[in-house]
Amino acid sequence: MNAFHQLSATSLRGQNIPMSDYADQVALVVNTASQCGFTPQYRGLEALYRKYKERGFVVLAFPCNQFGHQEPGNADAIARTCQIDYGVSFPVFAKTDVNGPDAHPVFKLLTAARPGLLGPGIRWNFTKFLIGRDGQALRRFAPFTRPEKIEPFIRAALER
Repeated sequence: MNAFHQLSATSLRGQNIPMSDYADQVALVVNTASQCGFTPQYRGLEALYRKYKERGFVVLAFPCNQFGHQEPGNADAIARTCQIDYGVSFPVFAKTDVNGPDAHPVFKLLTAARPGLLGPGIRWNFTKFLIGRDGQALRRFAPFTRPEKIEPFIRAALER
């Protein structure tokens, strides 16, 4: 089993979710925030999820408050933004650190596997990592990369 699939994370509702639940799926892991200029990307992420979920694609959202304190709310506030404001139906996890000593193991693994232009750390909300069915990090996308620009990479990963 790949290292990604050996990890787990806490859902927004407090349940421990093993990443092995997403084995054999293509995943897009995204650090999100409810009060960010990129927050409208939730719509595009949801559109991709709905379009490709039957083919084995999932978006995994990890809210993060490390950048400009743009995710200040509790789980209920995050859920309201995701579900009511943006109609999100893909998995959303508990608020997570993505950098520093308390960075979640998912992000430690992904940033080591796919460092950015300025090094391994994440620089802002809505950094995205495309994970293959085998759990390997295939690509990293900058926060300003709109979800629809990622679609060709998702299709290619699904066809592997």
